[in-house]
Amino acid sequence: MIHEIVFYGNGGYDWHTIYNMPIWLRTFTYNKIKEHYSPKKEDVVEESIKNMKMAPKMPIPQPTYSTRASKK
Repeated sequence: MIHEIVFYGNGGYDWHTIYNMPIWLRTFTYNKIKEHYSPKKEDVVEESIKNMKMAPKMPIPQPTYSTRASKK
């Protein structure tokens, strides 16, 4: 929980501040950050699924050379 608050707090919190913060306030802060980033995550997931469905299938190119194993 401390790592997520420090990481997603965008520089607003340091580790010592969060560690010494009362647990009720730390939980409240964590939940508010989680509420803030949840809709963004859903939007990113929906957009990536949409892009995957719309992406054209690319043909696999065939090599323009031939190889042979040596017979030694």
